[in-house]
Amino acid sequence: MAKTNFDELLKAGVHFGHLKSKWNPAMAPYVFGERKGIHIIDLNKTVKKIDEAANAVHSIAKSGRKILFVATKKQAQEILEERLKGTTMPYITERWPGGLMTNFKTTRRTIKKMSIIEKLITDTDNVAISKRERLQKSRQKSKLDKVFGNIVDMSRLPAAIFIVDVKKEDIALAEAKKLGIPVFAMVDTNSDPKDVDFIIPANDDATKSIDLIISIMADSIKAGLEERKAGKAKGEKMDDGDDNEEEVLVEEKTEENTASAE
Repeated sequence: MAKTNFDELLKAGVHFGHLKSKWNPAMAPYVFGERKGIHIIDLNKTVKKIDEAANAVHSIAKSGRKILFVATKKQAQEILEERLKGTTMPYITERWPGGLMTNFKTTRRTIKKMSIIEKLITDTDNVAISKRERLQKSRQKSKLDKVFGNIVDMSRLPAAIFIVDVKKEDIALAEAKKLGIPVFAMVDTNSDPKDVDFIIPANDDATKSIDLIISIMADSIKAGLEERKAGKAKGEKMDDGDDNEEEVLVEEKTEENTASAE
């Protein structure tokens, strides 16, 4: 895979952190300096961290497993929807529904409920419900679809989660850590990186910065999916990550924690 371009990061403003007065000291290793009261992120370290994250998401995609992307801040929503097209990866762009992962059985029941409602409102031969009831069901489905519509194919807990702005998505981060799910994240200078496994020190507010990094991740995922597809076409045995000892351990830990959380 191609290495991340330093100049592209610079042009996208990935290096601009927050005001010095708002920084989190835990981000000190990733701060290059300060300019007019604003911290400047060390892009040499960002390049290295992006490449590490890109290689990891490539491997997960090639294994056939899912990465759940989370970006509910307004400037990131459309970017996530657009860039993840064709990747088959689930994502959340509306509010994070508490317990989405720690109470995954309930999440799956909600998704199943959506399918049942869909069948009811589209079955024109169904005389069991009135037009008014069908309208109510349609509105109910729209509300559910807004939050859960992009994770309907997530039949099991994701292999990893990618977060844009860990400070804003603190509940999603907490659930991932409770379950032992690896976390990839864009981390700005005002955030604490301690619970992130794959840190990408970057401006998590600027549209261009978010777009560039999500695009790099999406391209790596697509490359992994293409390799998986090519391998299957050649008759190669493609596993779902079960032969990877580290992934097996993560999954076992996740299942154990899910059981105890419920």
